Amino acid sequence: MGSKDQQSKSRAQELRVTPRAEDYSRWYTDIILKAQLADYSPVKGCMVIRPNGYAIWENMQKVLDKMFKDTGHQNAYFPLFIPESFLKREADHVEGFAPQCAVVTHGGGSELEEPLVVRPTSETIMYEMYKKWIKSYRDLPLLINQWANVVRWEMRTKLFLRTCEFLWQEGHTAHATHKEALEETMKMLAVYKTFAEDYMALPVHAGVKTPSERFPGAVDTYCIEAMMQDTKALQAGTSHLLGQNFAKAFNVRFQDEKGEWQYVWQTSWGVSTRLIGALIMAHSDDKGLVLPPKLAPMPIVIVPIYRKDEQKVQVLEAASKLRDELAERFGNVHLDDRDGLKPGFKYNEWEQKGVPLRIELGPKDLEKDSIFVARRDGKPKQSYPRAEAVETLAGVLDDIQQSIFQKALDFRKDNSHQTDDYGEFQKALEEKGGFWHLHWCEEEACEMKVKDETRATIRCITDEIAIDEGTCIVCGKKSPQRVIFAKSY
Repeated sequence: MGSKDQQSKSRAQELRVTPRAEDYSRWYTDIILKAQLADYSPVKGCMVIRPNGYAIWENMQKVLDKMFKDTGHQNAYFPLFIPESFLKREADHVEGFAPQCAVVTHGGGSELEEPLVVRPTSETIMYEMYKKWIKSYRDLPLLINQWANVVRWEMRTKLFLRTCEFLWQEGHTAHATHKEALEETMKMLAVYKTFAEDYMALPVHAGVKTPSERFPGAVDTYCIEAMMQDTKALQAGTSHLLGQNFAKAFNVRFQDEKGEWQYVWQTSWGVSTRLIGALIMAHSDDKGLVLPPKLAPMPIVIVPIYRKDEQKVQVLEAASKLRDELAERFGNVHLDDRDGLKPGFKYNEWEQKGVPLRIELGPKDLEKDSIFVARRDGKPKQSYPRAEAVETLAGVLDDIQQSIFQKALDFRKDNSHQTDDYGEFQKALEEKGGFWHLHWCEEEACEMKVKDETRATIRCITDEIAIDEGTCIVCGKKSPQRVIFAKSY
């Protein structure tokens, strides 16, 4: 075998992704590593986010940050280190996070007077400051968001989904009344649902968690839940109604219009780089990454095709002109003019990296004054008039965005089930997974029985599925509505 054939074979092997049906976990990791989204860090349990992965996060930040600011929130930044005593002020909070905390005991060569916790979340450090800033009802509402990193000492890690350090945003707000705080909680839940469905092309169920699944210290936790291609659930965002628990622990009070001192009502809400993992597992295929156009760092790549030198000059000139024209509308449009690589290899590489649209431009296309377009969502290739390229491709990208969403929605529908027979549920869950709409009596004992026997948990209680009274699938007591059970990440 010649050296060129060996090189081609070697490159093809580099691009191979383990099929989902063969090993879903390996498939997921292959995509991350081969699409150069992230890599393992020398620090156990941590990851390095590579430029391709970080660019997706930047696009997510850009969209979400605007959505937050459009709803009146401002960004700030608080310290990474939290005095250990702060976490102990709210009993449920410290109990929930203590096992995951990283603690600094020495600094500057000497032992610290008080250990510092590396932030697992920022409620405590932020509310100590809120106590200083809030004095009157005129200071409310206080609407602050922070983009930051947090550390939670995870024992079992998985790139993007669960690492010891990760990136996120955490919103923390203070209000004069319970009503205002609840409205804020639901408003931000709606923001997350809109972002997931309109930008990530990811259908989600929005609802409230059971008491056993609440955020430590919260009165209620609301969430969005998505289905991955292995039919497991992934919690993609949370919005917490904190009530006055933290306000009382940190003495965050204000004088109302009557001059009387009242505790504020608070909320917190957040999403993280886990959303990149959600994109991968919800949309990608055995060729590699599939990205919705609205979040793709590179929406379009142009691959020039030629065999002779005189063709090369002409094709590259036309491709460069096309790239510049498209870049004015779509931003980062890439021209892959690398020598020494066959077009087929380039096609496979850009498919693996999830670029939504690939334009193949050769001498025949120039003769026809057309462009030949391949879509990453798997629909057939098609030629379009060159003169209409910008508007045509804008429509194609919109169609890909909708196509990816619809595919995920259809998948969720096909893998959502309903039964009133516990034995049937146990057997079918083990065989095919999925979301199960089951009656539950609202008692924790029945919730825990299902969890212990099937590893399925209640993902959320939502009005997005049919509300019908019935009897608990476990104990037979009265049930006000069905809830969503599923195995999860």
